[in-house]
Amino acid sequence: MAANRVVLILGSGPRVGASVAEKFASNGYKVAVASRSGTGAKTANGFLSLKADFSHPDSIPGLFDAVKTEFHTSPSVVIYNAASFTAPPDENSVLSVPAGDVVSDLAVNTVSPYVAAQQAVSGWETLPKETKKTFIYTGNILNVSIIPVPMMLNGGIGKAASAFWVGLADILYSARGYRFFYADERYAGGEAKKMAIDASAHADFYAQLAEHEGSVPWHATFVKDKGYVGFQ
Repeated sequence: MAANRVVLILGSGPRVGASVAEKFASNGYKVAVASRSGTGAKTANGFLSLKADFSHPDSIPGLFDAVKTEFHTSPSVVIYNAASFTAPPDENSVLSVPAGDVVSDLAVNTVSPYVAAQQAVSGWETLPKETKKTFIYTGNILNVSIIPVPMMLNGGIGKAASAFWVGLADILYSARGYRFFYADERYAGGEAKKMAIDASAHADFYAQLAEHEGSVPWHATFVKDKGYVGFQ
């Protein structure tokens, strides 16, 4: 096992973020978690807790700098788990969402993870060649399915846009050993999990992705206790 492997989890809440952090720590990683409630200190579990505002993409590089300062290396695994959406003020009009809110949510859902991916690649260039380098974006079905509900607008815009650049990055960087994944948990029949996502299933699958196990494509749909499952 490589020494001093580091994972940076951007958007670390009490469900998926917390479960993923614990899983990677149990696999020997140093863990940094960034969220709106970050403290700038170590948690009781020994994780580096960083305060973050993902609506400001220009703040992302500072999080990577803090990780490098603390652990003396760049994170080999970066997980983007933050998300934001604004419900339409008129529930019967999808286009009633103010443009400013579309821009703000897009910053969280697409621009900040893009900046994080830029920072990840920059850091990976300093790591040993044999170190596995992985970027994981927590997605959902909205990149391939239009759910006819007005409140899905901003989330769907962000997920669809991010799925494109994640997939393109994976195709173009894979020759360097860099992997990018858009991870989307589904039911066994391919239906969206929506609010029923399973935190431990995410943790197990993300740990597998970080090891580059199997021939998992960038569009990494998965099912609890099965891992990657492709859907049409």
